[in-house]
Amino acid sequence: MFENQPKGLFALALANTGERFGYYTMLAVFALFLRANYGLTPGTAGIIYSSFLMFVYFFPLVGGFMADKFGFGKMVTTGIIIMFLGYLLLSVPLGGDSFALAIMLVALVSIGFGTGLFKGNLQVMVGDLYNDPKYADKRDAGFSIFYMAINIGALFAPTAAIRIMEWAQQSLGVSENDSYHFAFAVACASLILSIAIYYLSRSTFRHVEGGKKKSGIASEEDTLSPAETKDRLVALILVFGVVAFFWMSFHQNGLSLTYFANEFTETSAEGIKAMAFNVWNLVAIIFMVYAAFSLFQGKTAKSRGIAALVIVAALAFLAYNYGVLDGSVEVKAPIFQQFNPFYVVALTPVSLAIFGWLAAKNKEPKAPRKIAYGMIVAAVAFCLMLYASLTLPSPNEQAALGDAGPRVSSYWLISTYLILTFGELLLSPMGISFVSKVAPPKYKGACMGGWFVSTAIGNQLVMVGGILWGDLPLWSVWAVFAALCVLAALFMFSIMKRLEKVC
Repeated sequence: MFENQPKGLFALALANTGERFGYYTMLAVFALFLRANYGLTPGTAGIIYSSFLMFVYFFPLVGGFMADKFGFGKMVTTGIIIMFLGYLLLSVPLGGDSFALAIMLVALVSIGFGTGLFKGNLQVMVGDLYNDPKYADKRDAGFSIFYMAINIGALFAPTAAIRIMEWAQQSLGVSENDSYHFAFAVACASLILSIAIYYLSRSTFRHVEGGKKKSGIASEEDTLSPAETKDRLVALILVFGVVAFFWMSFHQNGLSLTYFANEFTETSAEGIKAMAFNVWNLVAIIFMVYAAFSLFQGKTAKSRGIAALVIVAALAFLAYNYGVLDGSVEVKAPIFQQFNPFYVVALTPVSLAIFGWLAAKNKEPKAPRKIAYGMIVAAVAFCLMLYASLTLPSPNEQAALGDAGPRVSSYWLISTYLILTFGELLLSPMGISFVSKVAPPKYKGACMGGWFVSTAIGNQLVMVGGILWGDLPLWSVWAVFAALCVLAALFMFSIMKRLEKVC
């Protein structure tokens, strides 16, 4: 999995991990912060939340055009600085009045623009590492590893947000509303770590920093005819239009799915279920998965022996933690957001193994087909939520019932995140790889920006979850997202031949 990859991949992946850790720490509590601190309705909070996500993923288009002119490395560094200033503003507790709301909105625009300069251009640099012919066949696997690294940061983010808030309330005596700002401050620290990793390891990827102004193995001659360029751009635009509906549905994890966790899901867990809410138990499982692959694929007796020891140690760790459980543990809504990155990290080697096996038999589906399958899987996830909600009242009825309202097992959300992750692994890293491969060389930055614009459109539509959260039957909320995913998949299959032609 990790063999024969360019060294620059791991350096850029780690730099991105630091930035993503801060971003997801902030995002884990942001929707709840908006309602608690400013007294906003679910719909209004949803509009602000989705608009922020839209900015985060729209500005990479601007960043792409700027990078095509000035170079990718300069934009990455500038983006980190601008993001840092935005998170710094969020870290200051200013209360819940109009002035505080205005400062928060300025901070969100700053974070969005900084991310736009950083995120897309970093991924273009990763893609350019594979312009060297000796790495060309490792592109999809490389982006899967890169995507996995992003989720390592995201895995610890919800726990970090909850723990830093609890520490601020218990040790410093701050109010719950003010404690949110301590979670936002974590993002500032993570960006310092990210830029340090970037510059300390710069020698491994310096050759892909400069865009058009640099030469070397990363350069790619544009020999496409105008017709070929047009075909590729049209194919990319069609894919962009489809994936917007996936992100609209997937990013309900921070909005309607978090509302569901907060209002309809049990607030405590015992036994095996309680183990799932300790992030270190999830880390132990990840170690076991990777060690299992090493055990069966190891080339030496020593490597297989080390893998066996890791598995035994992880099992012992889990057994100990289960043995010391005493009663139930509290389950807070933001913690559910740790399951998606956990599944991504744990399942990435499984995904790579499956597709590697299919590739060896010349049966691996091309990226557009994987994207269509991902849409279908996402629809299945929301069908599960629909089934779980059939007997539940509407959100407004639940609010009127108060503590007497029904709550369901946390297994429903845990299972939904598992299925959504399968869809994400089929769609997101493969989509990024598809863009880096198909984009005409002179438009690479802009095309990667276009991928993020499609995500931005989907993120703006996330607000639909907040708008529907009220008087409608709860099951109908999930039915909307399931139906949209199915329709998007059907459209994708209808244009499949055109898309696979440019791969």
